[in-house]
Amino acid sequence: MAQKNKINNWVLGLTGGIGSGKSAVSEMFEKLNITVVDADIVARQVVAPQSEGLNAITAHFGTDVLNPDGSLNRSHLREIIFAHNEQKTWLNNLLHPLIREKLLTDLANATSEYVILVAPLLFENKLDQYCQRTLVVDVPEEVQLARTTKRDGVTEQQTKSIIAAQMSRQDKLKKADDIIDNNRCLTLVETELQQLHYRYLALAKQAKVNAK
Repeated sequence: MAQKNKINNWVLGLTGGIGSGKSAVSEMFEKLNITVVDADIVARQVVAPQSEGLNAITAHFGTDVLNPDGSLNRSHLREIIFAHNEQKTWLNNLLHPLIREKLLTDLANATSEYVILVAPLLFENKLDQYCQRTLVVDVPEEVQLARTTKRDGVTEQQTKSIIAAQMSRQDKLKKADDIIDNNRCLTLVETELQQLHYRYLALAKQAKVNAK
């Protein structure tokens, strides 16, 4: 694990494929009073109305990408960038630095015993370099398909395309420091998570001692 983290807080990277249940697991950590910084939420914040990100997008694509209330019309923007690869590259070059900067700021400002960075593309975007340890939420692919099609109202083929675009399940598991099986009753998941929590508390405490 790369130790390039200049953040004083001890950071746990939490990831998993679409439909694996990252949100449910992160909520369990929040109930234990651990701060969660979610990359998906930050990605929405950096394009909120009046933000630097949305102003730049509007200047580039025009006001057609806005909803009547001034918010970003995500579906319309998605249509544009999937039809024009160079526009997708432009958008990524704009948003990725903004997202990363806010993620690092939020991680640094967290006041819990340790802090969690939730990111679907934790490994793909090399966000694990800011983490002391990583935890993968794991379920079989058929469970991912069933959960995602039901939750998001998308076709099985669309879900398969999303899964194919992410790092493979096998590669995620190889990279993970810890793995939690989320294909079972939540009581068992919570019991194992509690044990991991105590372990992370001890690791974070030891890191603070070593830093003195």
